[in-house]
Amino acid sequence: MSRNGHILAIDQGTTSSRAIVFDGRGTPIAVARREFPQHYPGDGWVEHDPADILRDVRTVAREAMEQAGLTAAAIAAIGITNQRETTVVWDRATGEPIHRAIVWQDRRTAALCHQIADAGHGEMVRAKTGLLIDAYFSATKIAWILDHVPGARDRAERGELCFGTIDSFLIYQLTGKAVHATDATNASRTMLFDIHTQDWDDELLALFRVPRAMLPRVLDSSDDFGVTEPTLLGAPVPIAGVAGDQQAAAFGQACLSPGMAKSTYGTGCFALINTGTTPVVSKNRLLTTVAYRLNGVTSYAQEGSIFVAGAAIKWLRDGLGIITHASQTDDLATRVPDSHGVYLVPAFVGLGAPYWDSEARAAIFGMTLDVGPAHIARAALEAVAYQTRDLMDAMAGDWGGAINALRVDGGMAANDWLCQFLADLLGMPVERPQIIETTALGAACLAALKVGLFDGLEAVSAGWRCERRFEPRMDPANRDRLFAGWRDAVARTRSR
Repeated sequence: MSRNGHILAIDQGTTSSRAIVFDGRGTPIAVARREFPQHYPGDGWVEHDPADILRDVRTVAREAMEQAGLTAAAIAAIGITNQRETTVVWDRATGEPIHRAIVWQDRRTAALCHQIADAGHGEMVRAKTGLLIDAYFSATKIAWILDHVPGARDRAERGELCFGTIDSFLIYQLTGKAVHATDATNASRTMLFDIHTQDWDDELLALFRVPRAMLPRVLDSSDDFGVTEPTLLGAPVPIAGVAGDQQAAAFGQACLSPGMAKSTYGTGCFALINTGTTPVVSKNRLLTTVAYRLNGVTSYAQEGSIFVAGAAIKWLRDGLGIITHASQTDDLATRVPDSHGVYLVPAFVGLGAPYWDSEARAAIFGMTLDVGPAHIARAALEAVAYQTRDLMDAMAGDWGGAINALRVDGGMAANDWLCQFLADLLGMPVERPQIIETTALGAACLAALKVGLFDGLEAVSAGWRCERRFEPRMDPANRDRLFAGWRDAVARTRSR
């Protein structure tokens, strides 16, 4: 980035909202964060109150600016990155949501997805969107809201309601209802967007019964998303970069050439491999998605999505009470020489890629009387690595070329033990960047490109720095033995 100008990145995640101020060198100089409540109104249902999210985003943006000692005049642009697929429907005139946001983890529409797939629509959906028909994505969530809120469907048909993923909802609110837009990465996760034509698709809209009138405009990931209303930061600031969290992380990790891969560890775990300007169709039930779109040119990625990673550690804390802070898992994992044959399959909301089994449920296998909290904590961490191995094996099979290293980021990537176990289990180097919050960095980089603080993608690549490289050191026979045990445990949780 240029030495003149700062970027404010808003990182709206599944459990918290953060704002990070980056200086002209791309270094974070101030961070503000707030957790917000999760709502579980039914079995497999997960909701957020959009008012909580909007309140916290406004608060952390101001707090980060205050920490940095900056006014709006020092901010060249805002970048937004967000939890993807989470669905909000709101009144176009008032901006008020008509229902809580239905979160990407929510499984309430799983039965409907099975019906649509059983009716033979899977191949058409896959060909156009790169996605498998699943409750994970936005389309059936929108339909559920329109079907269950009285009068909503008629109002949507008349253009009185807006749909958006969280980025779109925030843009609408922060611009004072002036801009209803999203970017191509978020659009590609709705199951309504043709990733080849780069437009909303009428056949998909008819299948999922979503009125076109409620959809946002789709812009590049580095684009003009309007300016904030003056009350947010004291003066208008342009919103110039937007990307879904996993694509933003890949951008922040400078995975800008085909064959470069990253994995982000937060609530879930998401691995992406850049496949260039040609979409690659998976033979191993991975997703084909938009990596980013710049100047009208689309770059694609393959993605594997794991629904539960850090959420399993949160369960150890809040559900079982065997830890009081996530950082304790590192200490517990090193207290024991191994997991004592214990495998935790964290299918609390089903299994994601490459299994896509929405009815699978979590289980712990291999328990004996001498198993203690340390073994269970270690098994929870190991499950993150096992699931990553599932994804990387699938990617290697589809990509056909070598994946030379895996770049990791997100909160769990700060755990040295986990990073080493990942390298051991994958049999490849794991690289951790100096700036581990690459999701926010990616949004900042996209905004910086638009306002001229970056000259081009070469500047993004040049700014990436490795903090530590973990080399594999596990005996291959032991690696294969451990992974075979994982595969057996997963098979026992499967519903079909």
